[in-house]
Amino acid sequence: MSAAAEVSSLEQSIEQLYEEKPSTYSDEQKELFFRFRELLNRGAIRAAEREPSQPTGWRVNAWVKKGILLGFRIGGIAEIHGGLGQFFDKSTYPLKQFTVASGVRIVPGGSSIRDGCYVGRGVTCMPPMYINAGAYVDDGTMVDSHALIGSCAQVGRNCHISAASQLGGVLEPVGALPVIVEDDVLIGGNCGVYEGTVVKSRAVLGSGTILNRSTPVYDLVRETVHRATQDSPLVIPEEAVVVAGSRKVNSGPGKEWGISLYTPVIVKYRDSGTDAKIQLEDLLR
Repeated sequence: MSAAAEVSSLEQSIEQLYEEKPSTYSDEQKELFFRFRELLNRGAIRAAEREPSQPTGWRVNAWVKKGILLGFRIGGIAEIHGGLGQFFDKSTYPLKQFTVASGVRIVPGGSSIRDGCYVGRGVTCMPPMYINAGAYVDDGTMVDSHALIGSCAQVGRNCHISAASQLGGVLEPVGALPVIVEDDVLIGGNCGVYEGTVVKSRAVLGSGTILNRSTPVYDLVRETVHRATQDSPLVIPEEAVVVAGSRKVNSGPGKEWGISLYTPVIVKYRDSGTDAKIQLEDLLR
């Protein structure tokens, strides 16, 4: 059976089992999930993938998210050994196993990576950080201290997810696009990217920037406002440099009290000066 045929057959089986919701799961059904999880680990299937015909450039694979949710249904609470302690979690999602041949640098200090995610070669994990099931972290990316890569979040090549930043993922609803961070993106410290936001290639988020569906992004360069709609997530353009800003409340008590509301602002697009500032990231890899 070809790889494409194997994935197609697996998709049909996962869809069927997800809808059946049996009270107990057979060994054969558990083995189905384990085959599914192995493909997640290899990056052969993923919760979302590039699709040029889509406005965001991505499409969600709802059946993959269903398979991840199946793992939580099938698994029972089990004792899991590894890392620096003792854990009690779903038996279907133990700690992900690595070897030197994996080419992943995991610095000692309390990081955890759950099984059922893809972590590419040259990825650096600074402690303590966390990568959840269903995530995809491509080659050469750095996940810094206290950073979170949520379930189903998709991170491209050579990104830097800086200290204390969070990528919220999005496992449910199954039809919703997860958080996407494309190649060569710098996410500054204490940033938050949530609710299926798409950050396009080579964008930069300044420290403390929060992106979600409810907060518009004001583009001072192109004189436009980027927002999520009912049918589309927030999309940050390629090479945009986004910082945390504010806008005044112009009516009612908010105006009287001098209140301003948080808003992200695109202040420039990447140039040689921006690139020179972030070249130092390469020395840490």
